[in-house]
Amino acid sequence: MEIVQYDPKYRDAFIEYNTDWIEEYFGHLEEEDYETFAHIDEEIRNGGMIYFAIEGDTVLAACMTKPMSPTTWEICKLCSNKHREHSGSGSAVFAAAMQWAEDHGAKRLFIITNSQLKPAIHIYEKYGFKELKLGDYGYERGDIAYEKILS
Repeated sequence: MEIVQYDPKYRDAFIEYNTDWIEEYFGHLEEEDYETFAHIDEEIRNGGMIYFAIEGDTVLAACMTKPMSPTTWEICKLCSNKHREHSGSGSAVFAAAMQWAEDHGAKRLFIITNSQLKPAIHIYEKYGFKELKLGDYGYERGDIAYEKILS
């Protein structure tokens, strides 16, 4: 397995894998999802990054990070290939996205997710994220948030 930065040739896999799990768990994409997918290249130009776990030429997992402010970055769109064994690939791309954000000025990392997504939550907690209570999670499916303050 190799971890690589965003390459447009993997863009469709990123969208497909995210769409697969969102529809599987929640039935439909939300406006925010469409916005993210429509502006991937813009997010990259604005400092964000997507990391991919690749085996051969197959994407196993992906994770995006993007700035919300100069010091607060969102880790988002963690996804995996439902047709492949990929033990450790989600953690690997998540760690790479965290490192990118920190290397580019993040002092705080932020995640919105859903409490049903136990494997993802396990990854967040493994990397030291703590649950954060919000009044509005920004997504219909968002019911839990996490943050990590970087030293």
